Amino acid sequence: MILKQHLLLTLYSFCGILLKVAVTKSKVKGSQGSFPITQNVTVVEGGTANLTCRVDHNDNTSLQWSNPAQQTLYFGDKKALRNNRIELVRFSWHELIISITDVTLSDEGQYTCSVFTMPVKTSKSFLTVLGVPEKPEIAGFTKPALEKDTITLTCNTSGSKPAADIRWFKNDKEIKGVKEVNASGKTFTVKSILELKVDRNDDGVTITCRVDHESHSSAPQLATQVLQVHYAPIVKIIPPTELPQEGHYLTLVCDFNGNPIPEPVIWTKDGGELPDPNRMTVNGRELTIAFLNKTDNGTYRCEASNSIGQDSAEYPLFVCDFPTTLSPSTTTPPQTTTTTTTVSIETSAASPSTTDPNALADQAATDHAVIGGVVAVVVFITLCLIIVLGRYLARHKGTYLTNEAKGAEDAPDADTAIINAEGNQANADEKKEYFI
Repeated sequence: MILKQHLLLTLYSFCGILLKVAVTKSKVKGSQGSFPITQNVTVVEGGTANLTCRVDHNDNTSLQWSNPAQQTLYFGDKKALRNNRIELVRFSWHELIISITDVTLSDEGQYTCSVFTMPVKTSKSFLTVLGVPEKPEIAGFTKPALEKDTITLTCNTSGSKPAADIRWFKNDKEIKGVKEVNASGKTFTVKSILELKVDRNDDGVTITCRVDHESHSSAPQLATQVLQVHYAPIVKIIPPTELPQEGHYLTLVCDFNGNPIPEPVIWTKDGGELPDPNRMTVNGRELTIAFLNKTDNGTYRCEASNSIGQDSAEYPLFVCDFPTTLSPSTTTPPQTTTTTTTVSIETSAASPSTTDPNALADQAATDHAVIGGVVAVVVFITLCLIIVLGRYLARHKGTYLTNEAKGAEDAPDADTAIINAEGNQANADEKKEYFI
């Protein structure tokens, strides 16, 4: 019996505890539901800020917005502060929304939403105003730089809040600068210094100063500077694609890059002027030689200079013979061939302006072949004559007898020969000698 009473008391105590917990939770929930809810707001200078205050449970108690100076802006739907920039957006027993247009940096601060219950409940909302940085400017580049010079560029922007970030770009590649930040009231002035050693590859390069800031929602602000670099020329000669041959044209191109542009270029041969202006013409960077021949062999030099310096390049020219091959079946008489060649040469000389260079070269090759054939025939005939003459002289070589020795060939001795000889000693005064 005593044990049963003890169990009943324990059960009643547990039920009481559960009831107290439920009541406490209900009170806390009701208290939280009548508490105002706000959010911090960030706005760009010159924009519009909307301040919102909400209450989940409200027994027709008015809501109120106050500024950082604790001045009432709106009490319910009633405007309390005369300011044309502050307007009512929406009002109910559960919500109060107001707007501040054309926000300035002085509007920044902590705003308060109050619910006039017992006790009064409040909630804070901090309004942050972003200062927009001014358009950046690049200074320090006023004239063309010389190759290997070091230039110093500065980029400035002011009015940012918080301080803006400045980045440098060379074309699309980022390069590092030195950043300086100075405060001016609530805003900041930012400067970045860039030192750059330039070369000829930097001529025409775009240097960009970019300002990054929270207020730039769409695109950052940019400032650009195009570099101009002066440098001495570097010269090279572009040779022809074909082998130089007699009778052909030759064109040499003097290629260079320099700033300022070198004009005009100077062409020389073997250290002197071009020897044949009628065939050697200069047109800008090009040297053209018409109707090449062996006298054109030598070293050709192209020189270019500007106010910074000069450079040159050389090209050794060797004119090759035009191919000369004579067909074995060709047996044209020498005299006829010579006459034909002479007429062809005279015709070519009479009308040089109407003769195609390649046709002239072909004609020259034919002439060479014919002349070579004629010379070969002449040499062959001369050799034949020398051989015939030699054989003839060899056949007539021997002993020649005088007239006195006629008839003495068969004498057995000298005395008999003298006796048998014609015109003996008595007629010695009439003896004559004959030589063949």
